[in-house]
Amino acid sequence: MRATSILRSAARTPLIHFIGKRSVPKSIDHSPRVHPASPTGSLPDSFATYRAKAQQHGPLGRSSFNGTIGGHSGASLGPVKPQEGEFFDRAELPARFGRLPWTEAEIEAIETGGASLFA
Repeated sequence: MRATSILRSAARTPLIHFIGKRSVPKSIDHSPRVHPASPTGSLPDSFATYRAKAQQHGPLGRSSFNGTIGGHSGASLGPVKPQEGEFFDRAELPARFGRLPWTEAEIEAIETGGASLFA
């Protein structure tokens, strides 16, 4: 017990030692620069021109929606029906794939946290 109280009273010394005095830079250059791995080597003129050419899970520009699914409402695409052998809901499956009803023993085991299985 005495060793614990001695360790608690000792001053904590950090394991990391920094070299030199802390100093904050007087001026930091926040001007935009081209990334070293940039394929073009130049900055875009504006955000609008960048967004017109950018791709993120597909084109981001408004002009790319003409004639594609993103340019139409869902209702205009027509009804969605599953193909032969496909089902959208579990309730539509044949009875052999349905959920089995809970037995009284299973319900009791769940309610008691499994203790009823060993009692």
